[in-house]
Amino acid sequence: MSTRPRVRAPELTGRGWLNTDGPIALRDLRGRFVLLDFWTFCCVNCLHVIDELRPLEERYAEELVVVGVHSPKFVHEADPAALAQAVERYGVHHPVLDDPELGTWQAYTARAWPTLVLVDPEGYVVAQYAGEGHVHAIDALLAELVTEHRERGTLQPADSPYVPPVVEPTDLRFPAKAVALPDGHALVADAGHDEVVELAADGSVVRRFAGFREPNGLCLLPPEVAAEVGYDVVVADTVHHQLRGIALATGAVTVLAGNGSQWMQGDDTSRLSSPWDVAWWRDRVWVAMAGIHQLWTFDPRTGAVVVAAGTTTEGLLDGPATEAWFAQTSGLAADGDRLWLADSETSSLRYLVSTGSTTSTGSTTEVRTAVGTGLFDFGFRDGPAGQALLQHPLGVTVLPDGSVAVCDTYNGAVRRHDPVADEMTTLATDLAEPSGAYVDGDQLVVVESGAHRLTRIPLGAAGRVTDEFAHRTQRPVTEVAATLELVVTFEPPPGQKVDDRFGPASQLVVEATPPSLIREGDGRGTDLGRTIVLDPRVGEGVLHVAARAASCDLDGGEGAACRMHQQDWGVPVRVSPDGDAMLVLPLGGVG
Repeated sequence: MSTRPRVRAPELTGRGWLNTDGPIALRDLRGRFVLLDFWTFCCVNCLHVIDELRPLEERYAEELVVVGVHSPKFVHEADPAALAQAVERYGVHHPVLDDPELGTWQAYTARAWPTLVLVDPEGYVVAQYAGEGHVHAIDALLAELVTEHRERGTLQPADSPYVPPVVEPTDLRFPAKAVALPDGHALVADAGHDEVVELAADGSVVRRFAGFREPNGLCLLPPEVAAEVGYDVVVADTVHHQLRGIALATGAVTVLAGNGSQWMQGDDTSRLSSPWDVAWWRDRVWVAMAGIHQLWTFDPRTGAVVVAAGTTTEGLLDGPATEAWFAQTSGLAADGDRLWLADSETSSLRYLVSTGSTTSTGSTTEVRTAVGTGLFDFGFRDGPAGQALLQHPLGVTVLPDGSVAVCDTYNGAVRRHDPVADEMTTLATDLAEPSGAYVDGDQLVVVESGAHRLTRIPLGAAGRVTDEFAHRTQRPVTEVAATLELVVTFEPPPGQKVDDRFGPASQLVVEATPPSLIREGDGRGTDLGRTIVLDPRVGEGVLHVAARAASCDLDGGEGAACRMHQQDWGVPVRVSPDGDAMLVLPLGGVG
């Protein structure tokens, strides 16, 4: 165990509580372990952690209380009604503190979504982890600490303060995407019911296809391809980390790709990570692999799964497809030589296009951005595309005139991008989290996820924006010295050691926005610490830090369990003569 000084856990403060009968203070939970999960509902990595925690909550039902601390990134996420819907939508089965001003976030010095903090039965912080994939470490630590505190008499098991919300029955529950069928019917990914639903033209339910977990994207295959492979529709089965096929004639549902486990660094393409949308382009199914910020392809004829674009680094970086950065791509739409995409975390509309040049491996595909600037800038603004702003868009649809409709989800709007005029206008507002759409004649059928319905909008409608705004995510800015020691702390879980059998056990990548902020020390290396020299003339920006470390069972024999721990941080910094000379980011460990 760590010999560092014990730190008393700060109190939990915020606007209110969900999933419980009343306010909770840490003293109310004394005698039990408390695991604080700092999350925001836009973040796919946070959603992964909610799922990872379920077995842990069940295993330590009497000894451990998980408390979600919702510290929002986007303006929409600070809306209490939107948060209540997200808690239901993602099946959060523990109390949630609403922390819209990031007060508790700052008290626990969180720097990334998600962050996990373990508090012992006496009210002291014993461990902190950033990112996903740490539940095995927390489980191993709890196995030691539960015994220790039981022997000391400080552990007092009790029931959870969780109280489930009341859910009103509806035909659709948080639908995500929809596609039109040739017979006038529609298929809807009914994420809240874990089903795909076929609707008649009048909106009535024809049949339901079960066996999914929070399905999102739907792709109707060309008839000749469907006849060859035996299924008609490819479904992005997001929480199962799979692609599934639906044969409309028989109703059969089959697994097409993904073994059901989430992809982690070092895995091959037998595993997927939160596929969010699918589209037919260039004789393949293209997959928005939101969980790892990449685009993959799936060939229905051969079953081949290939990484097509992205490096897994989260951000907005244009260029050759294999070098580009994406940020939780959630919507795809093909239009001739372009594949349009909605990059939700950068609030951007982007596209892939062939440059016409060729290499030894084929034609070169580039990524370009039409609207959006980066991870922390968003808003609601029409006009020239270079000045337009979106807020966490999830869907994109090509319109008959060649323009593109964007489901501007967190603005509750449908926006229209004209690629010829290179400008953005608004088609409709006052929608409840629009997340997908398809064209039906002279109407756009929009999936209003937050209202549990499909809504028709005339394509000739002229929308109007009354309250435009621009916003930058208001996370605390860290004052730092021009010469900065960056340290990523990592300690293997109990029973494991650093795994360096196949080379360096760790990797650290440091970049910045703007790039000119860093004079020296950017790039990739194997040490979890380095000296970075910042340019005071640039003054401020965001440090993008990606770290990973490998650990393995102490015996290291055949069948030993090995783990990869990884996290990305975006840390807003300002260069100051009185700034901190050291920046410490916890990847994981006790103390």
